[in-house]
Amino acid sequence: MESGTTIREVSATTKKVKRNVKDSLLTGFKYLVLSIVSFISIFPFIWMILGMTNTPVDITAGKIKIGNNLMINFQNLFSNDLNFARALWNSAVIAVITTVLALLISSMAGYGFEIYHSKRKDRLFNILLLSMMVPFAALMIPLYRMFSNLNGTFLGINSIFVVILPSVSTAFLIFFFRQNVKSFPKDLVEAARLDGLNELSIFFRVYMPTAKNTYAAAAIITFMSSWNNYLWPLVALQSPDKRTIPLVLSAMGASYTPDYGMIMTGLVIATLPTAVVFFVLQKQFVQGMIGSVK
Repeated sequence: MESGTTIREVSATTKKVKRNVKDSLLTGFKYLVLSIVSFISIFPFIWMILGMTNTPVDITAGKIKIGNNLMINFQNLFSNDLNFARALWNSAVIAVITTVLALLISSMAGYGFEIYHSKRKDRLFNILLLSMMVPFAALMIPLYRMFSNLNGTFLGINSIFVVILPSVSTAFLIFFFRQNVKSFPKDLVEAARLDGLNELSIFFRVYMPTAKNTYAAAAIITFMSSWNNYLWPLVALQSPDKRTIPLVLSAMGASYTPDYGMIMTGLVIATLPTAVVFFVLQKQFVQGMIGSVK
């Protein structure tokens, strides 16, 4: 009897050891695959950082090590005729204003579509979603003609507001906020009304504090989209002093003999703001994205 029990215990232990070994090998394989994918994903940024320290000749030759040309590249970047510092300021102003206005207007629209629900609003919302199927390239000519009729005002062509206004309210952001409002407890709205709060106070004092993660996710999406916007600013901003970062970087690469060291330096600096915003808000971004699709 004791011999049979011992054999069963040894067999169970052997199976457990095999299972642990199998789990360990599977976990190790997963980490290996994730490490390779992570390296492939981050390698372009590492190459840019190394490139900003090298000369154009070394970059063209594929040199992948730290050089001693960093200060020269910085000096060339901020002393050329393209006015990189001014472009940084223009992009920052446009991205920040666009993000703030887009979050406010789109969240109010998404909140209104869901809280004040009706069949007429649903039809209007469906039409709004259909607008996502229209590519922006098809809208550029009508937008240009509309804003060109406002020349002489702060909304005319070559104004930063020409770039900001088309991005202030988008169908995607309205849909994003409406999906989040669906998981918002409606009892809080009724309780706030009983306490005497008006509709705007309910939105600003009840809904907004509970939707911080959604706002963080939307802020990342909007800021990165505005910061990297190229096509519409290329058409609408015609003065050199109004150029944004993507336009200046494109102009650097379009020269007859591009200075790749200077370009790499500009790319790294242009990437940092979006990377910082994402890493600061990444936890809220994940929670906001999950909450928006419940």
